[in-house]
Amino acid sequence: MLFQVGGQGSRPTFFEMAAAQQLPASLRGALTYSIGVLALRRPFLHKLLDFEHESFALLMLLLESHTLRTTDASFAESLYGLRRRPANVNISLQNDSSPTDAGLKRRQKVLSVVFLVVLPYLKSKLHSIYNREREARLQASLWGDDENDDGRGAFESDSSLLSTPTSDASSSVTTPIAKRFQRIVGFCYPWLHASAEGLQFAYQLLYLLDATGYYSLALHALGIHVCRATGQELMDTSSRISKMRSRERERLRGPQWLKTLQGALLSCSYTVLDYAQTGLIAAVFFFKMMEWWYQSAEERMSAPTVYPPPPPPPPPKVAKEGIPLPPDRTICPLCTQKRVNPSVVTVSGFVFCYACIFKYITQYKRCPITLMPSTVEQIRRLFHDV
Repeated sequence: MLFQVGGQGSRPTFFEMAAAQQLPASLRGALTYSIGVLALRRPFLHKLLDFEHESFALLMLLLESHTLRTTDASFAESLYGLRRRPANVNISLQNDSSPTDAGLKRRQKVLSVVFLVVLPYLKSKLHSIYNREREARLQASLWGDDENDDGRGAFESDSSLLSTPTSDASSSVTTPIAKRFQRIVGFCYPWLHASAEGLQFAYQLLYLLDATGYYSLALHALGIHVCRATGQELMDTSSRISKMRSRERERLRGPQWLKTLQGALLSCSYTVLDYAQTGLIAAVFFFKMMEWWYQSAEERMSAPTVYPPPPPPPPPKVAKEGIPLPPDRTICPLCTQKRVNPSVVTVSGFVFCYACIFKYITQYKRCPITLMPSTVEQIRRLFHDV
């Protein structure tokens, strides 16, 4: 049990059930992203991404089968300290001892794996086929080639590169079937998806209003309630796992070296399965943390260094032999009148009338105030004079 959300009684809160339901999807997204980043350095990992649905379904099959076999809970539910119980079994809150028939039956465990692994896998595959078919139809409608490209979708895109003269006959047979299947998926999947989401929302709303004890249609169909695990149940689970593993070790047959090898393999598998829950989440969290660490370090190293702007140069000094500055800054120092067409001398920064400064610099080749050398090309017209 990795997380425990507070609450009263054995009935889980809505937030516990929602968190347990959303955990597999979040874990899948994190694993897909992590493998995608690692595949940039290890190209052989692209094979896992090519079979993303199958790889994740196989992983969840192992985890769900193990947790249902040992703890009577799904992989996500066991992390939150939840257990699955048949709906016809009532566990008294005053009595800590759980009944002997409170565990799930074999049929309920098998069907739980079907609802937890097989149906989500089929849904993801249908969703992928529907998306590719919709993109193919959109592309065909944009290019005006709907009749020719109507069947090019999830199936022909993979087989077109491998087409040979010997496979023309088989492809001519499978192409109409593939077209028909894609049309059926394109028409039926949105309705099936909307119906499933609507039923899921209805069950969640009723569970939130305490109108039903089933959080989902799958739990209702299986006749299973999800409840919190008590301390006694956790102890019983540990002892049951120990007895189960001891019986499996006793069933080993063969020479002593073979028994030793089989025992070592069993011990390794037990260790991997026991720490798969926390280890998988911790590994993804550690990977994301290291990625953030190195990414921020690379950004700091590659970012250009921003220096503060240099201080402005000091104002030019007025020469003793130069023309004095008038008290009023709006008056031209040359004609001592209001400036007309103000213009600045770039070498000094002082402003004059354009006609006055042009005649002065043309004759003396210098600024009249600072006596710094200047030319008429260094006169700039000011279009906004303060």
